Amino acid sequence: MANTQLKSDAIMDMMKEHLSSDAGKDLTQKIGLVYQINIAPKKLGFEEVTYIVDLKKGEVTKGKYEGGKVDATFSFKDDDFVKVATGKMNPQIAFIRGAMKIKGSLSAAQKFTPDIFPKPSKL
Repeated sequence: MANTQLKSDAIMDMMKEHLSSDAGKDLTQKIGLVYQINIAPKKLGFEEVTYIVDLKKGEVTKGKYEGGKVDATFSFKDDDFVKVATGKMNPQIAFIRGAMKIKGSLSAAQKFTPDIFPKPSKL
């Protein structure tokens, strides 16, 4: 796994804090799904860093999911993930443009909205 510093790392760190807040606890109760997010520095599929956003337990971890099967997997380039997470790019538009790839449950994927991320004022 590459030791490249991704812009997304900072967002994931903020996401950890966000999920431990009251707003984050509301999200885990409302969504209750586990997402795997693969982030590549430059090109999808190469040197990807894997994050697990567990909206059942309210955790964000780096590496493969140990608790069975994830509900949906997303793959992004680092810059595109930052745009989606900060609300600058709509996830549906990202998917249509090929900036985001999805595997797994489409109904779970549809709950993956910018609302699950901390608001841009916190970023």
